[in-house]
Amino acid sequence: MKLTSFAAVFVAIVIGVIASAPGSSAEQDKSAQIERGKYLVEQVARCGDCHSPVNEKGVPIPGKELRGGSLAFKPVTPNPGWADKAPNIAGLRGWDEDAAIKFLMTGIAYNDLPARPPMPPYHLNRPDAEAIVAFLKSLSPVEK
Repeated sequence: MKLTSFAAVFVAIVIGVIASAPGSSAEQDKSAQIERGKYLVEQVARCGDCHSPVNEKGVPIPGKELRGGSLAFKPVTPNPGWADKAPNIAGLRGWDEDAAIKFLMTGIAYNDLPARPPMPPYHLNRPDAEAIVAFLKSLSPVEK
């Protein structure tokens, strides 16, 4: 009887320790999602090419990545909807998660308008859109 009680207490303690251990499965999944989003933002979509400020030599300014930037190019034909500046997307200030995911999947913003050129109307799959949003939301929205 004592052995059974001891075993039950031991199992309960072990389960409690495992469940409360840092690096839980949910935390690891979120971390992997953020890393995937970082990869997509930096290496695939190359969001920083427009959304990061550059110095006078055209080199991105360290510490200001994805904080918004003036576009260094113009359309070859007149385009009244053309954006001259790409907004700060670090932290996605003003965007809730669902609206940002919808935007990346459909190209339609929270105000039901399409993105202004030269922003392409991305049609990402949900996991990629969620990963990008998770990464951008993980960044501080404060200007450095």
